[in-house]
Amino acid sequence: MKQKIDYSVYLVTDTGLLQGRDFAACIEAALKGGVTLLQYRDKDADSRTLFERAQLLKQLCTVYKVPLLINDRLDIALAVQADGVHVGQSDLPVAVVRRLLGGQAVIGASAHNAEEARQALADGADYLGCGAVFGTTTKTDTGYLGLEGLQSIRQATAAPIVGIGGINSANFGQVLQTGANGAAVVSGILAAADIEAEVRKFKTIAAAYKNA
Repeated sequence: MKQKIDYSVYLVTDTGLLQGRDFAACIEAALKGGVTLLQYRDKDADSRTLFERAQLLKQLCTVYKVPLLINDRLDIALAVQADGVHVGQSDLPVAVVRRLLGGQAVIGASAHNAEEARQALADGADYLGCGAVFGTTTKTDTGYLGLEGLQSIRQATAAPIVGIGGINSANFGQVLQTGANGAAVVSGILAAADIEAEVRKFKTIAAAYKNA
């Protein structure tokens, strides 16, 4: 039986935002705060470093009972027995990823419009990361989607979708108003002085929409 995922407060890692702070300590603070899903994304590290950090995150995620996804790298996901992967439009096709990882893996795909969303789901994706919802500094190559674009993808599919791009605790509510299942957050959590407290803000907002 495939695990049920809570996509509401979805953290995507970026070591560049930690301002010299310890990677493991920052991620553990986020997990303590209540992050519901963690994606390890690191565009600059070599394979050995990726493996070692992913292994560390897998241990933390096991303790906090949070699923771990790896960005793009199937080999790293398999090596640390992560719960799945997230792939972009220029990464391996979703259908190939599904074939290699099997039916139990959680597979996410980036979608910038309703057509990409439909294709990714037809190919076997479990959820969609849709953006950029707001302006973002962590990914300069993403097209702008906006809240209206996010809403149009929501109307096109019943599958889980998360907004990504420039999302913080101040605008998180607007993302949930579109009907999205949550938000993938990078700097909105990791650049905070108190990461655990910042995650709690997201949790409070998510809970308010769940109970509305």
